[in-house]
Formats: sequence, structure tokens, C-alpha cells
Amino acid sequence: MRGLIAAFGLLSRIPLPRSMQAGEGDLDAAGAWFPLVGLTLGALSWIAAASLSLLGADPWVGALALILLWLAFTGGLHLDGAADLADALGAAHRDPTRLQAVLKDPHIGSFGATALATILLTRLVASHALIDDGGTSAAWLWIPAWARLGALFWARTLPPLTDGSAARLATPGRGQPAIWCWTALLGPLSWWTVSPDFAVAALLAPAAWWLFLRRRLAGMNGDALGAGIECVECLLLLAAG
Repeated sequence: MRGLIAAFGLLSRIPLPRSMQAGEGDLDAAGAWFPLVGLTLGALSWIAAASLSLLGADPWVGALALILLWLAFTGGLHLDGAADLADALGAAHRDPTRLQAVLKDPHIGSFGATALATILLTRLVASHALIDDGGTSAAWLWIPAWARLGALFWARTLPPLTDGSAARLATPGRGQPAIWCWTALLGPLSWWTVSPDFAVAALLAPAAWWLFLRRRLAGMNGDALGAGIECVECLLLLAAG
């Protein structure tokens, strides 16, 4: 139970009573619950999208409402990671030694701003397409869960770049049963309730991000996990639309 609380505390901005807040020692057990945090966000997204469609809301308004819901749930944490990683990769293009220094810089540069704009526009357009298609697609449920399953996969299979929350998640081998169990659950559900193409995309997108991190960073940190969640969600929104 402490791991579940830690997972929600780490990946969401849901207010928890002080007596329920988990400590740093619970982070190691939190990873197995990441997909459940995603399913919670997915359920809220499905309810919101279906309600907006039922009320006859303009699809663009609905898409904007979904983005605001995601931002409220996550506090923009993953977007911040995407911006930091984009700035670091941009700076390291000419000088690879600057990667770590830029990752620690809290300011957002031009690469980070471009990444934020790209992610938000992709979400807006892809969400519009899903809502315009009826708004009740089961993809709303599974997309956040797949992205956070990806975060568990990356954290358990890539070495940490720095000390921090991501480093405490990195326990090679420990999370393998959870990864396989969640994949065995989400895979068939995505296949049956959305489409075979969507299920295949949901498997390939996290694997592609793993390869990217392995080649470009040779490891992972919190920013890389957050950026991966954003990228996987965007790709799956496009695949579902």
C-alpha cells in the first residue's frame, strides 16, 4: 500500500493527507503501481471525453479541456521533464559534455520551448480527432497506463544517470514480474477494445524510447522518464485517432 501511495505522490498532484504521504524509502515499491496511476488518469479522461461529446461540446473545446485535465492531474511534471531533456540534447549536439549540466538547469531554453509547443499541439490535434470520432474510445483509458508502464520499464532496465527519485526506482530485475503482468493485461485489452494496430503501437512506442535513451543518454533520469511519458502518450493519441 505504501508503494501505491508513493506512486500517486510521484506521478500526480492528487492531494493526500499528511498521514498517507509516503517517504523516500517507499519509492522502490512505487514503480509496480505506475500503470494504475495511468489507469486512473485514463478513466478520468474517458469520463471527460464521453461527457463532452454527450453534451455536444465543440471538439476543439473538448480537446483543450482534456489537456487541462492532464495538466491538473500531473502538475505539468512530465512536460517539465520533456523541456529539460530537449534543452540538454540541443546543447549536447555540439558539446556532449554539457548534457548533464543543462539537465540540472531549471530554466527553459529555445529547444525546451519548441518541445513544449510540439507536445501540446500534438495533444490538441490528436485529442480533437478522438473526440470528433465520438469521444468514447477506450484508447482514453489505456494511453496513460501504457505510458506509465513504459516509465516502469525504462526505470528498471536502464542505469540511472544521477542520484534522485529515478535512481531509487532503478532496481534491475525487481520490476520484471510487474512489467510482464501489466503488459499481459493491457495488451489484450487494447487489442480488443481499440484495435490491433493500436496494441502494436502501444508495445513499440515504449521500446523505441528505450532505444533512444540507450543510444543518446546511456541511461535515464527523472527528466527522461517524464519526457518518455509525454512522447508515448502523443504517439498513442495519434495512433488511436
